[in-house]
Amino acid sequence: MNISIEECVGKDETVEVDGDFIVDSVLMLTMADGKIGYQVKEVPAYRKSYEEEDEAEAAGNSPVDAPADQITYLARTGEKVVGQIDLKRSWNHYAYVEDIRVDQAYRRFGIGRRLIEQAALWAKSRGLSGIMLETQNTNVKACRFYESRGFVIGGFDRYLYKGLHKDREESAVYWYLLFE
Repeated sequence: MNISIEECVGKDETVEVDGDFIVDSVLMLTMADGKIGYQVKEVPAYRKSYEEEDEAEAAGNSPVDAPADQITYLARTGEKVVGQIDLKRSWNHYAYVEDIRVDQAYRRFGIGRRLIEQAALWAKSRGLSGIMLETQNTNVKACRFYESRGFVIGGFDRYLYKGLHKDREESAVYWYLLFE
């Protein structure tokens, strides 16, 4: 069988590949001594189909990159911008915070809280499941802030920043605010 790999040049080109698979076990992740490990746990078998997710996406939602699916909110004091949050509707039905910032001189005045509250209103108005974001484990103040706002850790990635700083022990922490 001769297989060639080619660049896809047109966005309109549709490719149909059956990517379904049978799930009959899951990895149970553990963390010990700074290393991630796992055990395999058997589960009742079921078929995982990304096609079902794609169909659900197409049925009730506009494309993720549509202007209605992303927004930036600014916090101002007078004419001065003192905070900002950039949101985007993610493929997994969460509002993804691409960036949130509060000017150093204006921290501890509730601006971050108000930006997160606005993000929650935006996400809920679109029927999304919650809010997700990522920050570094080295940004402890931000991590504590997200936890105080009701976010929970959904996961982490020890290698996300290694391409930038090979010698640092910096991990990405993924936070989720889950709506009821």
